[in-house]
Amino acid sequence: MPMKTTQKKILNAAELSVKIADYRRHERKIVFTNGCFDILHWGHVSYLQQAKKNDSRVLIIGLNSDRSVRTLEKGPDRPIIPQKERAALLAAMSCVDHVVLFNEPTPEKLIGLLQPDILVKGADWKGKAVAGADLVRARGGRVEFIRYLSGLSTTNIIAKVRKTCVNAA
Repeated sequence: MPMKTTQKKILNAAELSVKIADYRRHERKIVFTNGCFDILHWGHVSYLQQAKKNDSRVLIIGLNSDRSVRTLEKGPDRPIIPQKERAALLAAMSCVDHVVLFNEPTPEKLIGLLQPDILVKGADWKGKAVAGADLVRARGGRVEFIRYLSGLSTTNIIAKVRKTCVNAA
């Protein structure tokens, strides 16, 4: 039974647009964030819980597809976890309302379609160009930056594992 609930959270952009219209009729705030979420870790969980904040907010994650991850110069072995599994892991979290995959290098096209009220990024993005921020602000929305937990990243985890394996050999 939980698997069905998790899978119902993973939608395509057209399906999600219909859901968003219903959420708006009920005066819910649409919150959007995005990322690869390749190896889910505490930094991700903390970030997503803060993005959700409360039940008046609908948290939507734009998830980079496998193809999209490969265009981001994450390395030839990335993603480690396939998109279907990454989406299911994120959808299983109680703070996540929906997951939608995108194939482009940035979610700008998706943000334009979904028109979220709030765009959330980690504080490490402050002062940088945030894809879709101008679209959100043009509609009267805002960009929120959430505290970045230093040292907690998939790239750091992979490096640590590789170093451990080399030292063990």
